[in-house]
Amino acid sequence: MKNKKQIIKKTLIVALLAILLTGCTKNLQDKNKKIVTNPTTGQSLTENILCKPTDKETIEIYKKYKVKINKLPACEDFNVTSGGYEGLWNTFFVKPLAFIILKVGQVVKNYGLAIIITSLLIRLIAFPITKKTAIQSELIKQAKPDLDKLEKKYANKTDQESMMKKSQEMSLIYKKYNINPISGCLYALLQLPLFIAFLEAINRVPALFEGTFLTLQMGTAPYIAISKGHYAYLILTILVGLSTYFSFKLNTTTSDNKQSNTMTRVMVIMILVMSVFMTVALNIYWVTTNIFTIVQNLLVKKGGQKNEKV
Repeated sequence: MKNKKQIIKKTLIVALLAILLTGCTKNLQDKNKKIVTNPTTGQSLTENILCKPTDKETIEIYKKYKVKINKLPACEDFNVTSGGYEGLWNTFFVKPLAFIILKVGQVVKNYGLAIIITSLLIRLIAFPITKKTAIQSELIKQAKPDLDKLEKKYANKTDQESMMKKSQEMSLIYKKYNINPISGCLYALLQLPLFIAFLEAINRVPALFEGTFLTLQMGTAPYIAISKGHYAYLILTILVGLSTYFSFKLNTTTSDNKQSNTMTRVMVIMILVMSVFMTVALNIYWVTTNIFTIVQNLLVKKGGQKNEKV
């Protein structure tokens, strides 16, 4: 049983890597291999953009580095078939996602809002999987006393017979609480390609990185804006930190474990630091998915408490 689970996990990871390696965002570079940026916004420009930019400064930069933007469709005319087949990753992940965000943006008249709506739509579609992950987290919390007793029982026992008995007893505990470890890993495997797909779609679609949301320039990283005295970008960074913290806290299976709490804090700090260097558009996506996760986990927790009372 354990070997089968390991095989499934390894297969999923290999399949994921195979898909991811078929496509990649190419940064626009000068002759010294330095990444070219828009001097006004600080946006790191992408060479293999999917549609035409409209910002005059950006257009001049692309012309300077001889990127053939005239052959590209306007962003409002972009389609999933634009540019033809470009590998599995681009054709089936990046382009469809970019197309959806652009179409939603045209309807709501704002691409920042389109990123939020698209993020929520994807999370709603993935809800059956993410709900199972949240339920598994709650079930493990319920099983924690039994799992702690098991750990104490086999503490300092490393012989093969003891390890086999421990594994068997753990399987019985999992069966008792209806825990399926594999279902708890499914969304974790889905989350990475979704994050990378959003990153590529945002970086490769000028309409997204040229747009604004609540006065924030979506192609700009907070650290660039803050360095220029635009402190409103701090609010977004704070939202990333808070939403990440509460998302992790609600999803933690051992909240009274010091090691787990320390790990959560370290992860939150790492993501907080990363968010300062990520574009505003990607931060908007991150905050949206965190808030969805928080609401989902609260509902699952509330449902679990009701079931316990019954």
